[in-house]
Amino acid sequence: MVLKTAGELELMHAANRIVQEVLDAIGERLEPGVTTRDLDRFAEEKIRSSGGVPAFLNYKGYPATLCTSVNDVIVHGIPNDDPLLEGDIVGVDCGVLYQGYYGDSARSFSVGQVSSEAERLLEVTRTSLMLAIEQVRPDGRLSDIGNAVQTHVEAAGFSVVREFVGHGIGTALHEDPQVPNFGAPGRGVRLRPGLVLAIEPMVNVGTPSVKTDPDGWTARTADGSLSAHFEYSVAVTEDGPRILGVEAA
Repeated sequence: MVLKTAGELELMHAANRIVQEVLDAIGERLEPGVTTRDLDRFAEEKIRSSGGVPAFLNYKGYPATLCTSVNDVIVHGIPNDDPLLEGDIVGVDCGVLYQGYYGDSARSFSVGQVSSEAERLLEVTRTSLMLAIEQVRPDGRLSDIGNAVQTHVEAAGFSVVREFVGHGIGTALHEDPQVPNFGAPGRGVRLRPGLVLAIEPMVNVGTPSVKTDPDGWTARTADGSLSAHFEYSVAVTEDGPRILGVEAA
């Protein structure tokens, strides 16, 4: 695990600030008829005009700036020309490289009016992320993060995806340690100031099982149920968690 200095955390905060600005702007543009390819083009232009580089584009061959995951797609949905429809939900994952440091965050959005089940899925997933972030403190244990997600999600009757997990982040997009969204509390490494974790619950309405499309990227729920994804890059500090890219209240 690589611990970051105060100066490095500021650079990561700047990288994540660009990510948050992109996600804010995408939220304003999401409406029926918009395509995820439209959103992808917009995101690339905004990232580059902000002095950053799209972190996902060409990463291990990935062909786009954003991951756009619609309805039953869990993660890694490739932007395309299909128009979004009223009632869809879409997870948008964005990464930025800025002055040698990475930012990574995701939100799931409603397209117009969505079902009550979809609304509840989004709220439960978003809340599970915030509960997980509360566990990010010096001398906390890594597994407390995933346990907070799993406990909240399963109490709501939903399931946590096992195949994909969060990760450390810094001068590489993916660093140690891996951050599962499930598990017993009080286990794993102790958290230390300077560690930055990309915490990202992925929650399904149905079973946690996953299937992958022939493109090798698009990961869907095996039963066709809805899935949601939220993510922040979070630093461990002496004062507790710091959500990078988000100004403290």
